[in-house]
Amino acid sequence: MNNKEIITIVVISDAHYFILLAALIKSIEANLDKNCIIDLWVIEDGINSDDKIKLKKSINSTITNLHWKEKRDIIPKGIVLPRDKTSFPTNIYYRFFITNFISPTVKKVIYLDVDMIVNVDILKLWQIDISDYVVGAVVDNNVKTFDNEWGGIKNYKDFNLPAKAKYFNSGLLLINIEKWKENDITKEAVKCIRENIKYADYPDQYALNILLYNKWLEIDPLWNIFASNDVENPYIIHFTGRKPIYKSYTNIMKYKKIFYNYINLTEWRGTPEINEISRYFKKIKNVLNKINFKKYLFLDIDNS
Repeated sequence: MNNKEIITIVVISDAHYFILLAALIKSIEANLDKNCIIDLWVIEDGINSDDKIKLKKSINSTITNLHWKEKRDIIPKGIVLPRDKTSFPTNIYYRFFITNFISPTVKKVIYLDVDMIVNVDILKLWQIDISDYVVGAVVDNNVKTFDNEWGGIKNYKDFNLPAKAKYFNSGLLLINIEKWKENDITKEAVKCIRENIKYADYPDQYALNILLYNKWLEIDPLWNIFASNDVENPYIIHFTGRKPIYKSYTNIMKYKKIFYNYINLTEWRGTPEINEISRYFKKIKNVLNKINFKKYLFLDIDNS
């Protein structure tokens, strides 16, 4: 085992989307080079012990080393997450703090959104050279450039950034740990959102695209194909919008079938689809969680 390539992957999951994580892991295992093992870190947001046991039973422990990280343990004292106006869960910000807990011996990390399926050997992604960049990422399938009217960087002119600068999706990040720390991305990302909250429609992506302009490597778009796009042999399917676990799923059906092929390899096989009411309750809960924050209580960047 010591001679095998160790690939470090970080994901974030709450209880609602935990079933998605099970499918993601099985898809990685099924396509992985036999000379590799996965060091998988799960930043958990309210996962119960029963589901943890189910996941442990679902994975191949000879391939995947599973580690848990409580959300309260990754966010440094003094930081309160931005209270944005979206219905996204607050855990979208947790990716900012990956470099706070990863071992200093690890030089690179793959971050994946939990609503993804990997169709190829992830070693190919791991081997991409990002030594000169902070991250490697894929241009967003829908928001191609900063000047996109509904999802780009609405105040890009305030940062003296070009209108046609490419805009990447933060659902997949190949992170250069050293350069991330050198550029102080964690602290600067929180600060950027705090100071521009009214423009941050996709908050984590907003900050990262501004801070990493000309510091990220554009990688093959097949590594992050949205499930609304019918593409032959995508490397990674990204279930943006309606997830495959919902009855109201509206994206490409062949991708949903792939998802359930992997779910059927886990302890979640046979789980019924979720109705639309449950989906709305999830979004309402996300919003209410933000309302409960003290108004505009953010990290004091200058005194941190």
